[in-house]
Amino acid sequence: MAGSVPLSTNRPSTARQRKTNESSAVKWILIGAAVLVLLWLIVLPLIVVLTEALKQGWLVYIEAISDPDALSALKLTLLVAVITVPLNTIFGVAAAWAITKFKFRGKQWLVTLIDLPFAVSPVIGGLIYVLVYGANGWFGPWLQEHDLKIIFALPGIILATLFVTFPFVARELIPLMEDQGQQEEEAAVMLGARGFKIFWKVTLPNIKWGLLYGIILCNARAMGEFGAVSVVSGHIRGETNTLPLHVEILYNEYQFSASFAVASLLLLLALVTLLFKSWFTRKSNH
Repeated sequence: MAGSVPLSTNRPSTARQRKTNESSAVKWILIGAAVLVLLWLIVLPLIVVLTEALKQGWLVYIEAISDPDALSALKLTLLVAVITVPLNTIFGVAAAWAITKFKFRGKQWLVTLIDLPFAVSPVIGGLIYVLVYGANGWFGPWLQEHDLKIIFALPGIILATLFVTFPFVARELIPLMEDQGQQEEEAAVMLGARGFKIFWKVTLPNIKWGLLYGIILCNARAMGEFGAVSVVSGHIRGETNTLPLHVEILYNEYQFSASFAVASLLLLLALVTLLFKSWFTRKSNH
């Protein structure tokens, strides 16, 4: 009929409004759930660590972190990180470069081996080195004859830490380099560049932020590793105890304030690592 108005003219806008309201509600529910989980699993334990560390005052706190065994554990933790992170960086860059830029037999096996520490328990990783280099292991008698000590010494701790941390740099770089492709490297070859010159001038500038991100993750795991290091260290005070192991010993001895004080050192290292990670993430996105 002329002049009549359809009854359904407002239905599409009403449906869109209802959909928008529902989407907004779901968004805030998900955000609230995520915040609650973070508060419960991360923020609350951190508050407990700091509260318990300072429960008996600053003098007890300073005495705990300045204890010779605590300082020795801190030095050993930093030393292991200083050794393992550069080695894993070299391996990760070489492995990612080979996997993404070349075709060769066994490439898939190499990728699988890189992912192996993610699938194997760190305790099993440490046990493997005990079975190989321990007193009753494959090379144990030979090592004893030549007065070489790996298990319950610094070399064993470094090997165990290398095992659990070597995927981080490679796994950060492989998808990044695959996404970038090989066009720039091929152009460099056509212009006469070869070998490492291509890497330094073309590949490295394109992956530098991803590489730094992988190094930070590797360093964080190296400083906080417990399971594998616990198996190979022997828990010798002042010699083979890293910070996580020292925290465990203090806690088992009912020195709760001291254990939480030393744990706060790990927390401080973690926060510094997190700040670097956030900065590199912003740089990478930019």
